[in-house]
Amino acid sequence: MALRLYQFAISHYCEKIRWALDYKKLSYETTNLLPGQHIKTVQKLTKGAGASVPVLEHDGEVIQGSSDILDYLDRVFPDKPLTPVDEPARTQALAWEKRLDDEAGPAVRCYSYHHFLQRPKIVVPLLAAGTPFYNRILLSLAFSRVSETMRKWMKINERTAEKSRGVIEDLLTELAETYSQQPFLAGESFSRADLTAAALFAPLLQPPAYPVPWPKPARIPKEMQTWLNQWQPQLQVLSRVYSDYR
Repeated sequence: MALRLYQFAISHYCEKIRWALDYKKLSYETTNLLPGQHIKTVQKLTKGAGASVPVLEHDGEVIQGSSDILDYLDRVFPDKPLTPVDEPARTQALAWEKRLDDEAGPAVRCYSYHHFLQRPKIVVPLLAAGTPFYNRILLSLAFSRVSETMRKWMKINERTAEKSRGVIEDLLTELAETYSQQPFLAGESFSRADLTAAALFAPLLQPPAYPVPWPKPARIPKEMQTWLNQWQPQLQVLSRVYSDYR
């Protein structure tokens, strides 16, 4: 059975898995889901275990969550491993990944959506990317309810966005400092730690290869664009990881 990835195109956790699959040169198919409407599909796949994406389906196996999927891919497709074999490097890579999953992922999501949800014409195409065209119309018509639900579900408000910005800045500073001293976050080669760092910050890097229609800088809310300009030196460190290995 072919590898099939159930995803939101905009999700940076799903980008972790797209990147891993491409890095390993694996052939796979994607099923793009619409946030909200995805719940029934995902819960059916996972037998009620949860509604989060990414979910990978392969040979009767269903694996949910980006970290577990990386474990599965390295076990079943060991070529071009993303998990270091050397124990100290492996421990370090997994620690970086967990920290970035727990801290960077939610912070980037909160900060980005806080600003993008203020611009429906920007965020609707991002949320509906890869799905049938009529989903843009449906999301636009129901946008006030969609925005309210997303803010409530992900606890997005002025206070949490400001806190998330602080988390992002601290991590960007630490990552830039670490990369200034060594080429990789763990061990002597590219690993799941580096992949996770660049993938989870991708919504701030806005790489062209990411499968969504990023807004032009002039359309990004001024406060966010000013911040992005200020933190370009640190963001460029991760942009290089993305361009070198993606």
